[in-house]
Amino acid sequence: MTATAAETDLARLYFEVNQFYARHMHLLDAGDADAWADGFTPDGEFQLPSAPQPARGRQALADGVRRSAAEQKAAGEVHRHWHGMVTVDPVDDGSVHVSCYALVLATALGGATRLHRACVCEDVLVRSDGRWLIRSRRVTRDDLPSTCPETTAT
Repeated sequence: MTATAAETDLARLYFEVNQFYARHMHLLDAGDADAWADGFTPDGEFQLPSAPQPARGRQALADGVRRSAAEQKAAGEVHRHWHGMVTVDPVDDGSVHVSCYALVLATALGGATRLHRACVCEDVLVRSDGRWLIRSRRVTRDDLPSTCPETTAT
């Protein structure tokens, strides 16, 4: 059976998106705040259930990563983010809606690893200068009622 052009294009897109997330999460886990924030559009937004308003813009996004890295260091923990069960849905305007399950694993230095968070991550990706960028991200946590206002990711 031969793949159609549409199937080949979708497979390529799925690969590109998954590769983007792998690199993006490695930057986050390494604490490379500026490089991680550079994965968003300049006006990109990130809505977390623990924040009353989305973080907007690369500076605010990078500042959030720096705060989180400092909190992890103070707690003597290392966090690793894992994205799986990724769905990739192209939109007619050229953007891509992505949804995935996101697990955050926390490891105490010298201790055991535990599941810190189980979440759903919904992103809108756009292509800019040949690379994927996040225009919006909405994260919901499995342990909390959905309190996030609707964003452009839905």
